[in-house]
Amino acid sequence: MSSCFHCSLPVPAGSNWQVTIDAVVQPMCCPGCAAVARSIVDNGFSDYYRTREGCAATAAQDGLIPPELSLYDSEAVAGIETDGDSVEAIFLIEDIRCAACIWLIERRLARLPGVQAVSMNAATERLQVSWNRDRCKPSDILVALREIGYAAYPYDPVRHGAQLDKARKTLFRQLFIAGLSMMQVMMYVLPGYMAGDGTMDADIASLMQWASLLLTLPAVLYSAQPFFRGAWVNLKTFQLGMDVPVALGIAAAFIGSVVATLRGSGDVYFDSITMFIFLLLCSRYLELAARRKAASALNNLQSALPASAWSMPGYPDDRALVLIAAGQLREGDVILVRPGEAIAADGVLLEGDSAVDLSLLTGESQPLRKSAGATLPGGAVNATQPIVVRITQAARDSTLSILVKLIERAGQGKPQLAQWADHVAAWFVGILLLFALAVFGYWQWADAARAWPIAIAVLVVSCPCALSLATPTALAAATDRLVRNGILIVQAHVLETLHRATHVIFDKTGTLTAGKPVLRHVELLGAASLDGCLQVAAALEKSSAHPLAAALVTAAQDGPGATLSVTDVRQITGRGLEGTLNGSTYRLGSAAFVAGLAGHCDDVAMPDVTAVYLGNAAGWLARFDLADGLRSDARDVIAHFQASGKTVILLSGDQQAVTQQVATELGIGTALGDTLPEQKLAYVQALQREGAIVAMVGDGINDAAVLSGADVSFAMGGGTALAQLHADCVLLSGRLSALCEVDITAAQTLAVIRQNLGWATLYNLVAIPAAALGWLNPWMTGIGMSVSSAVVVVNALRLRRARSFLRKNT
Repeated sequence: MSSCFHCSLPVPAGSNWQVTIDAVVQPMCCPGCAAVARSIVDNGFSDYYRTREGCAATAAQDGLIPPELSLYDSEAVAGIETDGDSVEAIFLIEDIRCAACIWLIERRLARLPGVQAVSMNAATERLQVSWNRDRCKPSDILVALREIGYAAYPYDPVRHGAQLDKARKTLFRQLFIAGLSMMQVMMYVLPGYMAGDGTMDADIASLMQWASLLLTLPAVLYSAQPFFRGAWVNLKTFQLGMDVPVALGIAAAFIGSVVATLRGSGDVYFDSITMFIFLLLCSRYLELAARRKAASALNNLQSALPASAWSMPGYPDDRALVLIAAGQLREGDVILVRPGEAIAADGVLLEGDSAVDLSLLTGESQPLRKSAGATLPGGAVNATQPIVVRITQAARDSTLSILVKLIERAGQGKPQLAQWADHVAAWFVGILLLFALAVFGYWQWADAARAWPIAIAVLVVSCPCALSLATPTALAAATDRLVRNGILIVQAHVLETLHRATHVIFDKTGTLTAGKPVLRHVELLGAASLDGCLQVAAALEKSSAHPLAAALVTAAQDGPGATLSVTDVRQITGRGLEGTLNGSTYRLGSAAFVAGLAGHCDDVAMPDVTAVYLGNAAGWLARFDLADGLRSDARDVIAHFQASGKTVILLSGDQQAVTQQVATELGIGTALGDTLPEQKLAYVQALQREGAIVAMVGDGINDAAVLSGADVSFAMGGGTALAQLHADCVLLSGRLSALCEVDITAAQTLAVIRQNLGWATLYNLVAIPAAALGWLNPWMTGIGMSVSSAVVVVNALRLRRARSFLRKNT
């Protein structure tokens, strides 16, 4: 019985599955192997079979394509449909070792036909891929990843947790073996260091060397596997990653030591090898822990997404419960949420009165009391009583799901500093190898006995890892800190751009003010009654999301008048609303807007209120005076940015008098009122043409145009409106002071990144020439490289422990 050429399993008797590979017909055990082999050959990768070290993985080894993938290929839930034929999905990648791995994965998949976008998150080891469903399948992506040595799987929180635990345990075992080998080798090497020339018998010295060789083998063959495996993947794909100089250094030192031991003459470096492997694994273990800590906030959000929900398909007549997958929930479904359970998707509370924990979503530590009619975001935790909820959004579109996607997107982006570091690190390895070769050639001519150890020292002492870790580790730690404070970074450039911003522009309503104005006074301008005018205004504003609309609707509900129904309602952005009631057209909004229908009016509103006018073709009806109080933290926020040297401007659509009064109260020098959305955008663009870097702070929906046009933008947002946001950063907590937290974190993060890059650059500029000149022994260079990487990681983790501005001011 022959074996399958692809997976090595026996070929069943009577089977006729065959594939021609390199002009030779090869047997296959099943149609699956035949299809995969044919795909490999048809795509020009037949050299895979010539260069492979073993047969392809079988189902017992987790499969070339795991069982989940068949579902992932066929089901609509496989990805997120973004634009018809475009699909997006998240994969888990195993054995990510350094920034070179990320670069290699992104570059390989970007060349795959049909792939539209590829982005790898270093902190979470998650790969986000968008592709055209007609030109590419998930199996194509996984095959491409396997070809360059990486195992990938569709994202699954349970599997991800098991993968992280397995990676940690494996790395710890390798670290333990390396440490044990190092200590034992040092016991045999130390007497040789302590003994002078000629004081140790040759037989004893030889015995010590052979014992050291045997004790070094476990460290080289087992503990150093990550470096050799990574270097082999890099060389196989003609790339120079961070593992290449490390593996070359270990291999060169070990081979040289073995040759010297066999000959009975020459220097051996077994102590240096074991120490280098141990210290470098210590650095990697610390890096792994740092990545886990940096991604802890995202992992908490991801794990908070419930996998199932108790559906009530017969509600309200039948209250029987059916356990279903959360992904099956659709708008209109009714679920029961028990105490301690997370709400599976956004919904409206139908029954029950309970406290809801929103800490993961907003950073608010105290549970909030919710009763029937309240909206509940997906991911919130029911704290006290069972509640019945009607779903308003599918689970994949819930608030928490959107937050997770936005944070993932932020983690996958790369600011300019990170791109510069990756570019430098990629060239660094190639230049280093050429330099090491040149150094070896020089010392071979100058002093041949020292050429080998000095070349090894040059390879070992360099630290490209520190360059690559400097930026992503700091950004991951900063993002984690902000998420824990209810601040969502959507775009990767936020911290860098805010730190460089010269102007900070604030909207007024809902940003500097509480966003909940109340009706203070109604001035009648015609013969209609006060209650009648209120009901007309409320009917026009019923469908509006503007804060002023809520105040009029609330005031009308408190009045005795009957609820009216208005048809043909039109919203004119920045001006007001127009609608038809009983055959008459009404306008509600600014004086200029209403005057276009009702004619001229000499009424003058008070300067400390926002005036909303109501009128129809017959004339003016009423003026509604609304006022909105300032946020309690507004003055501190304005003072913070002014103290940091930034120009603060107030830009509002409200009347100039009201806008100027708010600016005066807050100490803002420039205030522009009566500005329409297009005028706000034009003003920002004019500043940018003059060289200004503009940060815009608005409500996230009404200011969509100017938020998109600013260099960096912030929105006071939350709830289901997250999907409509056009801002680069969302202040989920609803506190304006969170903006100061972002600014302080930005300054600290960029300082840490500069410190890390400066340290890595200075270290390499000093250490590499010192090694080339023969001033450093191989064991000393191993310590230097490991310490350099550790310094970068530990320095970045300081950002997580830094005291929060929000906590200092609460």
